[in-house]
Amino acid sequence: MSILPDILEPNLKVVFGGTAVSDESAARGHYYSKPSNSFWQLLHQAGFTPRQLRPDEDRTLLDFGIGITDLVKDVAQSHDRNLDFSGARSVAAHIEAAAPNWVAFNGKTAGAAAAKALGYRKPSALGPAPFTIGRSKVFVLPSSSGANRGTSGLDGRATRVEWWTELARLAELA
Repeated sequence: MSILPDILEPNLKVVFGGTAVSDESAARGHYYSKPSNSFWQLLHQAGFTPRQLRPDEDRTLLDFGIGITDLVKDVAQSHDRNLDFSGARSVAAHIEAAAPNWVAFNGKTAGAAAAKALGYRKPSALGPAPFTIGRSKVFVLPSSSGANRGTSGLDGRATRVEWWTELARLAELA
């Protein structure tokens, strides 16, 4: 059972992958619905969308060449601790079938879990990762979570939006 369905179709420019849907997003039925999460703001500020979308507009991301999925499909929770990532390989198979140009993991936890599930070493830093999912290049972003407001984990960048903008440039969306 999937808490929220993937927003995927073939040949997207980028698919964003999180760890698991938050409790609040599951209750509202839309990705990144928790008000403290800056996903929609970062997406717009980086140039992925011409205006800041609302969570209830998540299906319109396909119009911009963007998709969303999560590594854990059967549980919603308010944190990333103790998640069972054993199903991540099947999520990767869905991504391979859709064949986006880029897969962007929303946070180091998601990037590390995906790498482990696929038999790779976890990425050592934010930015382009040293592995692919099928033909899709991988990028690890700083998390948009409200719990990730500090700058200590930004690997030398001043703001999170700088990493998101780099991905938009690489994906030719900005």
